[in-house]
Amino acid sequence: RCVAELRKASKRLTCHKRYKIQKKIREHHRKVRKEAKKRGRKKPKKDPGVPSAAPFKEELLREAEQRKQRLEELKQKQKLNRQKEHEKKRKLEAKKNAAKIKEKAEGKVGVWYDFDSLKLIEAIKVIEASDVVLEVLDARDPMGCRCPQLEQAVTCSGGDKKLLLVLNKIDLVPKENLEKWLNYLKKEFPTVAFKSATLMKDRTMVRALTTECFGSKCLLKLLQEYGKTQNKAIQVGVVGFPNVGKSSIINSLKGVRACNVGLARGVTKSMQIVHIDKQTKVLDSPSIIADPSNSALALALRSIIGTEESGSADVLEGVDAILNHCSKQQVIMHYSIPDFRNTEEFLTLLGQKRGMLKKGGVPDIESVAKLLLCDWTGAKISYHSQPPGSQRLPPYLTEDKIAEIQECFNLKNLEEENTTTVQGRSVTVMHCYD
Repeated sequence: RCVAELRKASKRLTCHKRYKIQKKIREHHRKVRKEAKKRGRKKPKKDPGVPSAAPFKEELLREAEQRKQRLEELKQKQKLNRQKEHEKKRKLEAKKNAAKIKEKAEGKVGVWYDFDSLKLIEAIKVIEASDVVLEVLDARDPMGCRCPQLEQAVTCSGGDKKLLLVLNKIDLVPKENLEKWLNYLKKEFPTVAFKSATLMKDRTMVRALTTECFGSKCLLKLLQEYGKTQNKAIQVGVVGFPNVGKSSIINSLKGVRACNVGLARGVTKSMQIVHIDKQTKVLDSPSIIADPSNSALALALRSIIGTEESGSADVLEGVDAILNHCSKQQVIMHYSIPDFRNTEEFLTLLGQKRGMLKKGGVPDIESVAKLLLCDWTGAKISYHSQPPGSQRLPPYLTEDKIAEIQECFNLKNLEEENTTTVQGRSVTVMHCYD
């Protein structure tokens, strides 16, 4: 009895119920047909086709098939023409919009990168929405990463916008060189020495930090103090060339991986907003792209020569510029290859060493060149530039303007924090090499 009670009831219908349902369905269909007949809707007649006894049946069928094909081709042609017209209109609209945006940008921030309309709009948004703009510089080549038009746009905006320089990747240059650059740059804008953490706690998964972060407390304190003087929550825009570490700096300030980072340029496509605390909001912007008319060395040092979209001539020119600028001995030791006389010989030796060969055992020169550019961007090949011998202020930066920017920040504290950062960084680097 207990088993019978636990057993589920069957979903089968009795024959009586099933027949009753079928009868109801038939009645409904009959009613629908009757109403359709009253409204005058007739059932479409089926094409009887060509009778079998008809003379020339095969010819008639062939003609009908050809007529059908012609109609189909005509429809396809009309569809393609419509698509082409639509594409032409869309391109014209895009050109007009790009021209308008370009005019607007030139009036505000000058010509400092290729006019990809989306990136341009986002970058302008970041600058206009920010109370403080952080211009991120690569410690290996700070002057090469500076953008005079951007600095002019911020300092001459007429509002209360302030510009700070963040000297990132300080672990990649010698201590003496770093100190020289800090002394040089601080005469123009307040400069923060910084070294981003390369691996952060993810939102979903906790991972250990691979490298320690330096300068984040100093930068955060500087921004918070400025916010207090303004008696309001501030917005901080982060701008700079590709691969200088804009998103990594934001991740280091936040303490979690809030922005995507990567070696490829253009990881950040649009403005991203990250709340650091209640009083500080950081805006991440797409990269500034240098004018293509710059020298191959300038473009290569700024990681502007992409490894995917650039032509082989551009890539080879960039490699040549890097090799002429780097220590030859260091390159030979890093790649474990014999001495080379020129760029072509270097690429051939490296291709043979790494097994990057085409058919017939010929080295794949283009792939090897792209490998070197990736290693350069990823800081596997060391390089550092020297500050200029004499310092001349740009026309837009007067002594009064420098004093106005500097009075908003506690420079004494900043200098002490930078000294601590440099010392801490030196100990870490020495420990890594031990």
